[in-house]
Amino acid sequence: MCKDISESRARFEKLLRETKRENIDYVIEDLDSWGFFEAPASSQGHGAYPGGLLEHSLNVYDSAMAARKAMLDLRPDLESDLDPDSIAIATLLHDVCKTDFYRLVKKKRRNEVGQYEEFEQYEIHDENFPVGHGEKSVILLLQSGLDLKDEEIYAIRWHMGPWNLSRDDEKFYRQAGKASPLQPLVHAADTLASAIVERPGKKL
Repeated sequence: MCKDISESRARFEKLLRETKRENIDYVIEDLDSWGFFEAPASSQGHGAYPGGLLEHSLNVYDSAMAARKAMLDLRPDLESDLDPDSIAIATLLHDVCKTDFYRLVKKKRRNEVGQYEEFEQYEIHDENFPVGHGEKSVILLLQSGLDLKDEEIYAIRWHMGPWNLSRDDEKFYRQAGKASPLQPLVHAADTLASAIVERPGKKL
């Protein structure tokens, strides 16, 4: 389950405000009105609970900053290309597309004795804004008044990596990675956060 949402939210907002990006307070207001802070991160996978999206976003930020430190030990010449403010913007806001995306529904299943019981589960509802995943985040942030840098757009748009892409998408994904190291860093951090940091612990 998510840690204290109010504590995580305070840290999230502090990190965004520290970028001193113009209109960031309006972005935070919009995130609140969209339900970002209470949203799950997935329907049944990582962070599938209220506040899961907030927790996941912070995990991606922490993973990206750890990866940045490791990469700069190997490539100190990339320090200006891996700006901490851009990392904060790209990681904390990469999944705003998931607001108003999952709905809690009631379903029935058989329990261990064969009787039907009711349970709740999130379902995807993407009919309100039917555009792709990463591009939806970019569009929402631009509509909210955030002036994104090109490398931040690349990182947010392609944070899912090169999976299930058309030929043109694959070409653009690779071009974005060549244009800025922020894009592969955010993709790697998103993978590290969802597949390792948020991996369920072994049951004892």
